[in-house]
Amino acid sequence: MFSRRLTRYLAIGATAIAIGGGAYGIVSATDSTRSGAATTATLAAAQSGQRVPSSGGSNARSGPAAGGSIGKVSSVSTSGFDLLTSAGEKVTVKETSSTTYEKGTKSTSASAVTKGKTALVLGTTNSTTITATQVIVRPTNSESKTSSQVIPFKRGAPSTSKQVGQIPANYKQGSGTIVSGTRANKATKAALAAYPGGIVDRVVKLSNGEYEVHNIGVNWPHHIFVNQNFKVVGAD
Repeated sequence: MFSRRLTRYLAIGATAIAIGGGAYGIVSATDSTRSGAATTATLAAAQSGQRVPSSGGSNARSGPAAGGSIGKVSSVSTSGFDLLTSAGEKVTVKETSSTTYEKGTKSTSASAVTKGKTALVLGTTNSTTITATQVIVRPTNSESKTSSQVIPFKRGAPSTSKQVGQIPANYKQGSGTIVSGTRANKATKAALAAYPGGIVDRVVKLSNGEYEVHNIGVNWPHHIFVNQNFKVVGAD
């Protein structure tokens, strides 16, 4: 009996090691003291192409936040439309009675949103769904010189680690304060003009006055840095 119990314990231990090793390969090192819920959240973030935010920061996301995306309209319904970004990310856009519309730089109506048109959407982002406050059809700044640098998300592929431009000297992932309204919209527009393809799910104001625009749905860039004049200065 003792032999059977020992064999059983050894088998369970081996299974736990195998599972733990698989998780380690997906999300890098995981603190063994974290709760099961935290580990589940970490795995989900890794599988969605989103970097796992550091703990304890004031921008740790507890719910939907200001953001947006840009892409081709793939379908239209009575409640909104779907976008397909240049990196292949599918975005669901929900329209409301307060959603405003522009075509280029002129005001228009929801009828301007048709299949095949390029649209920039600003609003409240919740994962891959955006409740739109503003939709700009055929935005004037939709052609980006750096868009080719965006690395689409590929399941199972590790996130690319590189930096371009200027990264704030004292920047620490998880620091700063989430912003909304005009500042968030301007920072989101600037970030998506430079690096289209992903989904902005929050904008954070840093201690130096610059903004970190958090980008998901791509393997790079995950953080786009915008200065006080809403010009992109760096990315990682």
